[in-house]
Amino acid sequence: MYRRSALLFYSLVSTVVFICICAEEVKIEVLYKPENCPAKSKRGDALNAHYDGYLAKDGSQIYCSRTDNEGHPKWFILGVGQVIKGLDIGMTGMCEGEKRKLIIPPSLGYGVIGKENIPPNSTLIFEIELYTVRRGPRSVESFKLIDLDSDSKLSRDELKIYLQEEFKKDSRKQDPSYKDRVLEDILRKNDHDGDGYISTREYNVFQHDEL
Repeated sequence: MYRRSALLFYSLVSTVVFICICAEEVKIEVLYKPENCPAKSKRGDALNAHYDGYLAKDGSQIYCSRTDNEGHPKWFILGVGQVIKGLDIGMTGMCEGEKRKLIIPPSLGYGVIGKENIPPNSTLIFEIELYTVRRGPRSVESFKLIDLDSDSKLSRDELKIYLQEEFKKDSRKQDPSYKDRVLEDILRKNDHDGDGYISTREYNVFQHDEL
C-alpha cells in the first residue's frame, strides 16, 4: 500500500546565519533555517524549490523559477547532474523551509563556454527557497514503494499512482495537465529501451546492490 507522509511545519528563526563551505569553492549564506529539521537534503533526494539566478558581475537576472514552468517550484533529484554542479553542492544539507544564497564560481556553473544569456567564465548568485525534501525516486525504498506488483519494473500506471499521491501533499493549486507532463518527462528520460517500463537497471543510477 502507498504510504503517505504528513507535511511538516516549521517556524523560521529570526537571525541570519552565515556559512562558508570551502568544498569546491561554493559560498553558502543561510538566510532562514527551521528550528526543527529532522532530515536534511542529500544526494538522491527529490527536492522541490524556487530559485532565482543572477550574474554576480552586474546583478542581472538569468533565471527565475516563478516565471518558468507556469510558476511551479522546480522538482529535481539532488546530486545526479539535473542542475549545475554548484547547485548540487550548495543545496546539500538543507532543511524544508530553509532559504539560502549561493555564490557559484564559473567552474561549478557554466564554465568557459557559458549558456545563452550567461557569458563565459561567469560567477553566479542563486537565491533559493526549499519547500520539500523527499526520498528520491532513485532510492531503493522509493522503487519498492512505487513497484506495487513487485515485478521489479515500474509501469506507467504505477508511476501515475505514485505521482498522484505525491501531488496531493502539495496544497498549492496546480494545472491538471502538469501531472501528465511530469509523467511523460519521467518516462522519456528513464525508459531507455522504449518498452513502456522503467527497469531496475534503468532506474538504478546509484548502482544499489539491493536492486
